[in-house]
Amino acid sequence: MVDATWAGPLPTIHDVLTARRLIAPHLPRTPLIRAPALDRALGARVYVKCENTLPTGAFKVRGGITLLSQLSQEERRRGVITASTGNHGQSIAYAGRLLGIRVLIGAPKQSNPLKLAAMRALGAEVRLEGRDFDEAREWVERTARAEGYRYVHSANEPLLIAGVGTASLELIEDLPQVDVIIVPIGAGSGACGHCVTAKALNPRIAVIGVQAEGANPVFRSLKEGGMISLDRMATFAEGLATRVPFALPMTILRRSLDDIVLVSDEEMKLAILLLAEAVRQTAEGAGAASTAAALKLRDRLQGKTVALMLSGGNITLETLAEIHGDRARVERAVGLLRGAVPEPSGHAGGAGG
Repeated sequence: MVDATWAGPLPTIHDVLTARRLIAPHLPRTPLIRAPALDRALGARVYVKCENTLPTGAFKVRGGITLLSQLSQEERRRGVITASTGNHGQSIAYAGRLLGIRVLIGAPKQSNPLKLAAMRALGAEVRLEGRDFDEAREWVERTARAEGYRYVHSANEPLLIAGVGTASLELIEDLPQVDVIIVPIGAGSGACGHCVTAKALNPRIAVIGVQAEGANPVFRSLKEGGMISLDRMATFAEGLATRVPFALPMTILRRSLDDIVLVSDEEMKLAILLLAEAVRQTAEGAGAASTAAALKLRDRLQGKTVALMLSGGNITLETLAEIHGDRARVERAVGLLRGAVPEPSGHAGGAGG
């Protein structure tokens, strides 16, 4: 059953500023790269915020350090438990090692092996439970109740959202003239961080979210109203692979997200190639979703200054080989960057439910 209400505190810009102070000794600012080749493909001034350059290869480590730094001594003694397909788990494992806190992670049985190895290398105990993220999460919630861990939810945590909001703070400091920020949505913490931060600093900045066509509970919940869970989902982008919307992100997104669009797995794979060529960065599926969405929204982005969130780069060599090995896909990417291949534009309307 999905909890549709959030009765707790909402993160604020003051929380984001506190988070920046907490993470500054541990994490570098990530680069914001100008992308002239994408200008030609989109008809806009395009920048890419490279969260893949963080120590865990993804944006979520900002939230992990922020939250674990503020645990009580009793919570630290008990240890923490969380569910993850990889990037969130790495963030909690990284923070746990940094702060000397025991971390137990429940991950789906079919998780990305690169991400599983990374979580274990960071000192976390990893248990493989369930067929997908939500089944792993249910196991984690049962275990937390039975064994007394401090459960760290992947989305219903104001401090996680404040932490990842520091990416938006950096972006706006480096690019105050930004008109549009496009950000992937799995559970929604990243998009919420941008909504909290960007709207506080400049309400005219549009924040647009992106979900996978095959894993779209947030998209459907915003469009149709209520809290819509999926019986099944299908996407290669494990960072977007969730079946269930969560109360805190949905509360923030309903208030502040300007729009949300869907992209296919093929569109994300094409965007991985575009980013590799245009900005020389490796993106995982979720990390390329914002670029895929920008192509669909090309008509609306004309003449604007656009920031694309490359949220993570944790992709296996096998997946990269498959994506780069498709000659037709490579030729399409080259054509787009040269302005030779028109890509259909899409428009999903406003995000309000």
